Amino acid sequence: MSDVNTASPALPASRNLHRFANPGRFLRLSGRILPPVALIGLALTVAGLVWGLFFSPADWQQHDAVRIMYVHVPAAWLASFGYASLAIASIASLVWRHPLADLAAVEIGPVGAAFTALCLATGSLWGKPMWGAWWVWDARMTSVLVLFFLYLGHIALVRAFDDQQRGYRAGAILALVGVVNLPIIKYSVDWWNTLHQPASITLTGAPTMAPSMLWPLLLVAVGGMFGFAALVTARTRAAVMERRIRALTLAQVRAQA
Repeated sequence: MSDVNTASPALPASRNLHRFANPGRFLRLSGRILPPVALIGLALTVAGLVWGLFFSPADWQQHDAVRIMYVHVPAAWLASFGYASLAIASIASLVWRHPLADLAAVEIGPVGAAFTALCLATGSLWGKPMWGAWWVWDARMTSVLVLFFLYLGHIALVRAFDDQQRGYRAGAILALVGVVNLPIIKYSVDWWNTLHQPASITLTGAPTMAPSMLWPLLLVAVGGMFGFAALVTARTRAAVMERRIRALTLAQVRAQA
Protein backbone atom coordinates (compact mmCIF):
# COMPACT_ATOMS: atom_id res chain seq x y z
CA MET A 1 0.00 0.00 0.00
CA SER A 2 1.50 3.28 -1.06
CA ASP A 3 2.28 6.06 1.42
CA VAL A 4 1.21 8.65 -1.14
CA ASN A 5 -1.91 10.53 -0.09
CA THR A 6 -4.43 10.25 -2.91
CA ALA A 7 -7.39 11.86 -1.12
CA SER A 8 -9.51 14.08 -3.33
CA PRO A 9 -9.53 17.80 -2.43
CA ALA A 10 -13.31 18.12 -2.54
CA LEU A 11 -13.96 20.00 0.67
CA PRO A 12 -11.64 21.63 3.23
CA ALA A 13 -13.04 19.48 6.06
CA SER A 14 -12.70 16.37 3.95
CA ARG A 15 -9.15 17.35 2.97
CA ASN A 16 -8.15 17.80 6.61
CA LEU A 17 -9.65 14.44 7.51
CA HIS A 18 -7.88 12.73 4.65
CA ARG A 19 -4.52 14.05 5.84
CA PHE A 20 -4.67 11.23 8.40
CA ALA A 21 -5.94 8.66 5.91
CA ASN A 22 -2.43 7.92 4.69
CA PRO A 23 -1.40 4.64 6.36
CA GLY A 24 2.24 5.65 6.77
CA ARG A 25 1.35 8.97 8.38
CA PHE A 26 -1.15 7.28 10.69
CA LEU A 27 1.39 4.68 11.81
CA ARG A 28 4.03 7.32 12.50
CA LEU A 29 1.69 9.61 14.43
CA SER A 30 -0.02 6.86 16.40
CA GLY A 31 3.33 5.28 17.21
CA ARG A 32 4.38 8.50 18.94
CA ILE A 33 1.18 9.11 20.89
CA LEU A 34 0.26 5.54 21.83
CA PRO A 35 2.83 4.95 24.63
CA PRO A 36 2.05 8.13 26.62
CA VAL A 37 -1.71 7.70 26.15
CA ALA A 38 -1.52 4.10 27.39
CA LEU A 39 0.67 5.04 30.37
CA ILE A 40 -1.59 7.92 31.39
CA GLY A 41 -4.63 5.68 31.13
CA LEU A 42 -3.01 2.94 33.20
CA ALA A 43 -1.74 5.34 35.87
CA LEU A 44 -5.05 7.16 36.30
CA THR A 45 -7.08 3.95 36.35
CA VAL A 46 -4.86 2.25 38.92
CA ALA A 47 -4.73 5.37 41.10
CA GLY A 48 -8.51 5.77 40.98
CA LEU A 49 -9.20 2.11 41.71
CA VAL A 50 -6.77 1.96 44.64
CA TRP A 51 -8.24 5.18 46.07
CA GLY A 52 -11.82 4.10 45.55
CA LEU A 53 -11.56 0.46 46.60
CA PHE A 54 -9.31 0.89 49.64
CA PHE A 55 -9.37 4.48 50.89
CA SER A 56 -12.72 6.07 50.02
CA PRO A 57 -15.44 5.92 52.68
CA ALA A 58 -18.16 3.29 52.64
CA ASP A 59 -21.70 4.43 51.93
CA TRP A 60 -23.97 4.85 54.96
CA GLN A 61 -26.67 2.71 53.34
CA GLN A 62 -24.88 0.42 50.86
CA HIS A 63 -21.77 0.00 53.01
CA ASP A 64 -18.79 -1.54 51.14
CA ALA A 65 -20.98 -2.76 48.28
CA VAL A 66 -20.85 0.79 46.93
CA ARG A 67 -17.23 0.22 45.90
CA ILE A 68 -18.48 -1.71 42.86
CA MET A 69 -19.39 1.78 41.61
CA TYR A 70 -15.74 2.52 40.82
CA VAL A 71 -15.80 -0.15 38.13
CA HIS A 72 -19.45 -0.19 37.13
CA VAL A 73 -20.05 3.51 36.53
CA PRO A 74 -16.89 4.16 34.44
CA ALA A 75 -17.64 1.01 32.43
CA ALA A 76 -21.14 2.33 31.74
CA TRP A 77 -19.79 5.72 30.65
CA LEU A 78 -17.18 4.09 28.42
CA ALA A 79 -19.78 1.80 26.85
CA SER A 80 -21.76 4.84 25.68
CA PHE A 81 -18.59 6.78 24.83
CA GLY A 82 -17.41 3.88 22.68
CA TYR A 83 -20.68 3.68 20.77
CA ALA A 84 -20.64 7.44 20.17
CA SER A 85 -17.10 7.02 18.79
CA LEU A 86 -18.35 4.18 16.60
CA ALA A 87 -21.08 6.45 15.23
CA ILE A 88 -18.55 9.22 14.49
CA ALA A 89 -16.33 6.76 12.64
CA SER A 90 -19.39 5.58 10.70
CA ILE A 91 -20.22 9.15 9.66
CA ALA A 92 -16.64 9.66 8.50
CA SER A 93 -16.94 6.47 6.47
CA LEU A 94 -20.31 7.18 4.86
CA VAL A 95 -19.91 10.93 4.26
CA TRP A 96 -16.20 11.43 3.62
CA ARG A 97 -15.18 7.87 2.65
CA HIS A 98 -12.33 8.10 5.14
CA PRO A 99 -10.18 4.98 4.57
CA LEU A 100 -9.17 4.56 8.20
CA ALA A 101 -12.65 5.20 9.58
CA ASP A 102 -13.81 1.72 8.58
CA LEU A 103 -10.81 0.09 10.23
CA ALA A 104 -11.32 2.17 13.38
CA ALA A 105 -15.01 1.23 13.50
CA VAL A 106 -14.16 -2.46 13.22
CA GLU A 107 -11.73 -2.16 16.14
CA ILE A 108 -13.99 0.01 18.31
CA GLY A 109 -16.69 -2.68 18.31
CA PRO A 110 -14.95 -5.37 20.40
CA VAL A 111 -13.51 -2.84 22.87
CA GLY A 112 -16.90 -1.19 23.36
CA ALA A 113 -18.60 -4.56 23.71
CA ALA A 114 -16.08 -5.57 26.40
CA PHE A 115 -16.79 -2.44 28.46
CA THR A 116 -20.54 -2.96 28.03
CA ALA A 117 -20.23 -6.56 29.20
CA LEU A 118 -18.21 -5.33 32.21
CA CYS A 119 -20.95 -2.78 32.93
CA LEU A 120 -23.65 -5.46 32.83
CA ALA A 121 -21.66 -7.92 34.95
CA THR A 122 -20.76 -5.41 37.66
CA GLY A 123 -24.28 -4.02 37.61
CA SER A 124 -25.58 -7.53 38.29
CA LEU A 125 -23.11 -7.95 41.15
CA TRP A 126 -24.19 -4.62 42.60
CA GLY A 127 -27.87 -5.31 42.12
CA LYS A 128 -27.91 -8.55 44.11
CA PRO A 129 -27.15 -7.03 47.55
CA MET A 130 -29.07 -3.81 46.81
CA TRP A 131 -32.21 -5.11 45.08
CA GLY A 132 -32.14 -8.78 46.02
CA ALA A 133 -31.91 -9.90 42.37
CA TRP A 134 -29.10 -10.40 39.86
CA TRP A 135 -31.19 -8.89 37.06
CA VAL A 136 -34.36 -6.85 36.70
CA TRP A 137 -35.88 -5.66 33.45
CA ASP A 138 -35.87 -1.97 34.26
CA ALA A 139 -35.35 0.65 31.55
CA ARG A 140 -31.67 1.37 32.28
CA MET A 141 -30.53 -2.24 32.40
CA THR A 142 -32.59 -3.20 29.36
CA SER A 143 -31.29 -0.30 27.25
CA VAL A 144 -27.69 -1.16 28.18
CA LEU A 145 -28.36 -4.78 27.19
CA VAL A 146 -29.67 -3.47 23.84
CA LEU A 147 -26.41 -1.51 23.52
CA PHE A 148 -24.46 -4.73 24.03
CA PHE A 149 -26.48 -6.45 21.30
CA LEU A 150 -25.86 -3.47 18.98
CA TYR A 151 -22.13 -3.89 19.50
CA LEU A 152 -22.37 -7.62 18.81
CA GLY A 153 -24.52 -6.95 15.74
CA HIS A 154 -21.96 -4.51 14.38
CA ILE A 155 -19.10 -6.94 15.03
CA ALA A 156 -20.94 -9.69 13.14
CA LEU A 157 -22.26 -7.50 10.33
CA VAL A 158 -18.93 -5.99 9.23
CA ARG A 159 -17.60 -9.54 8.83
CA ALA A 160 -20.67 -11.06 7.20
CA PHE A 161 -19.99 -10.08 3.57
CA ASP A 162 -17.48 -11.40 1.08
CA ASP A 163 -17.20 -7.84 -0.21
CA GLN A 164 -15.47 -6.04 2.65
CA GLN A 165 -16.77 -2.62 1.63
CA ARG A 166 -20.37 -3.84 1.78
CA GLY A 167 -19.74 -5.06 5.30
CA TYR A 168 -18.28 -1.71 6.31
CA ARG A 169 -21.26 0.12 4.81
CA ALA A 170 -23.82 -2.13 6.50
CA GLY A 171 -22.04 -1.82 9.84
CA ALA A 172 -21.93 1.97 9.55
CA ILE A 173 -25.67 2.15 8.88
CA LEU A 174 -26.41 -0.11 11.87
CA ALA A 175 -24.17 2.02 14.10
CA LEU A 176 -25.99 5.22 13.13
CA VAL A 177 -29.42 3.66 13.59
CA GLY A 178 -28.39 2.44 17.04
CA VAL A 179 -27.42 5.93 18.20
CA VAL A 180 -31.05 6.46 19.21
CA ASN A 181 -30.38 4.12 22.12
CA LEU A 182 -27.81 6.45 23.74
CA PRO A 183 -30.28 9.12 24.94
CA ILE A 184 -32.58 6.32 26.11
CA ILE A 185 -29.76 4.99 28.30
CA LYS A 186 -28.96 8.47 29.58
CA TYR A 187 -32.48 9.62 30.40
CA SER A 188 -34.16 6.29 31.19
CA VAL A 189 -34.09 7.02 34.93
CA ASP A 190 -35.89 10.32 34.29
CA TRP A 191 -38.42 9.06 31.73
CA TRP A 192 -39.47 5.85 33.51
CA ASN A 193 -39.80 4.53 37.03
CA THR A 194 -36.64 2.43 37.44
CA LEU A 195 -34.64 0.97 40.29
CA HIS A 196 -31.63 3.06 39.30
CA GLN A 197 -31.19 6.29 41.18
CA PRO A 198 -30.99 9.60 39.25
CA ALA A 199 -27.58 10.71 38.02
CA SER A 200 -25.27 12.01 40.76
CA ILE A 201 -23.19 13.95 38.24
CA THR A 202 -24.82 16.28 35.72
CA LEU A 203 -23.71 19.14 33.50
CA THR A 204 -26.33 21.51 34.92
CA GLY A 205 -25.91 21.07 38.66
CA ALA A 206 -23.43 20.35 41.43
CA PRO A 207 -22.58 16.70 42.09
CA THR A 208 -24.60 15.05 44.84
CA MET A 209 -21.66 12.80 45.70
CA ALA A 210 -19.06 13.48 48.37
CA PRO A 211 -15.68 14.62 46.94
CA SER A 212 -13.93 11.69 48.63
CA MET A 213 -16.01 9.38 46.43
CA LEU A 214 -16.29 11.62 43.37
CA TRP A 215 -12.58 12.12 42.68
CA PRO A 216 -11.56 8.45 42.51
CA LEU A 217 -14.59 7.81 40.31
CA LEU A 218 -13.52 10.56 37.91
CA LEU A 219 -9.92 9.31 37.92
CA VAL A 220 -11.05 5.83 36.85
CA ALA A 221 -13.37 7.31 34.21
CA VAL A 222 -10.71 9.57 32.68
CA GLY A 223 -8.14 6.79 32.86
CA GLY A 224 -10.61 4.50 31.16
CA MET A 225 -11.07 6.97 28.31
CA PHE A 226 -7.33 7.10 27.75
CA GLY A 227 -7.21 3.31 27.96
CA PHE A 228 -10.07 2.98 25.50
CA ALA A 229 -8.29 5.28 23.06
CA ALA A 230 -5.03 3.34 23.50
CA LEU A 231 -6.70 -0.03 22.89
CA VAL A 232 -8.51 1.16 19.76
CA THR A 233 -5.37 2.87 18.44
CA ALA A 234 -3.26 -0.24 19.00
CA ARG A 235 -5.85 -2.46 17.33
CA THR A 236 -6.18 -0.07 14.39
CA ARG A 237 -2.40 0.05 13.98
CA ALA A 238 -2.35 -3.75 13.87
CA ALA A 239 -5.16 -3.76 11.28
CA VAL A 240 -3.31 -1.23 9.10
CA MET A 241 -0.07 -3.22 9.27
CA GLU A 242 -1.93 -6.46 8.54
CA ARG A 243 -3.53 -4.87 5.47
CA ARG A 244 -0.16 -3.57 4.25
CA ILE A 245 1.49 -6.96 4.74
CA ARG A 246 -1.37 -8.63 2.88
CA ALA A 247 -1.02 -6.17 0.00
CA LEU A 248 2.75 -6.69 -0.19
CA THR A 249 2.36 -10.47 -0.09
CA LEU A 250 -0.24 -10.34 -2.87
CA ALA A 251 2.04 -8.12 -4.97
CA GLN A 252 4.91 -10.57 -4.54
CA VAL A 253 2.70 -13.51 -5.54
CA ARG A 254 1.56 -11.68 -8.65
CA ALA A 255 5.13 -10.75 -9.53
CA GLN A 256 6.22 -14.38 -9.30
CA ALA A 257 3.24 -15.69 -11.28
